[in-house]
Amino acid sequence: ERLKRSAIVISLIEHLQEKGSWCGETHIQKTTYFLQELLKVSMGFDFILYKHGPYSFDLSDELTAMRADMLIELKSQQSYGPSIMPGPTSDQLKRLFPKTLRRYENKVIFIADRFSKCDVAELERLATAFFLTHETHIRNKEKIATYINKIKPHISTKQAIEAIDRENEIKKEAQTLLDAC
Repeated sequence: ERLKRSAIVISLIEHLQEKGSWCGETHIQKTTYFLQELLKVSMGFDFILYKHGPYSFDLSDELTAMRADMLIELKSQQSYGPSIMPGPTSDQLKRLFPKTLRRYENKVIFIADRFSKCDVAELERLATAFFLTHETHIRNKEKIATYINKIKPHISTKQAIEAIDRENEIKKEAQTLLDAC
C-alpha cells in the first residue's frame, strides 16, 4: 500500500509541474488532501486543520521516506521553499503500478488542473473552506466564513466567502467526474 500511494503522489507531482506548479510541500499537502477527500482516492492519510489549512503529519513523514528512497528530491528555489521533484527511482516505482496510476489518472489531472496555479495563500483558503464544510455540520456560507476568519484572522470574511464559492464550484465539477467513474 505504501508504495502504491507513493506512486500516486509522484504522479500528482508530475502533473502539477506540467501545469506550472512549483510543487512545494504545501502544494503537495493541499492537493493530496483534495485528491483523497474530494475525489475519494483512498490514500490513508489523516489530515487535521493546522496552521495553514489541512495538514497530514503522515504525509509529511511519507515525503521524508520517499526522499530517503530517492523517489523524490528537493530542488532549491530562490525566495521560496524547495520544490519537490520526482527522484531517480520514481520511474521504476511507477512501472510497478500501471493499473493504479491509470485508475486514478483522471482524478490526478483534475486536481492538477484546478490547483496547480494557486499560490500558497489561495490553497490555504480553498482547503480550509473545504475542510470546514466537509468536517463540520455548518452549512451556512456566512457562518463558515465567519468561523474561518475567527480561527484564521489573516483570512478576511470576504476572502473566506470567495473561497467557499470557488470550493463549491470545484465540488460540483468533482461530482461530475465521480459520477463518470
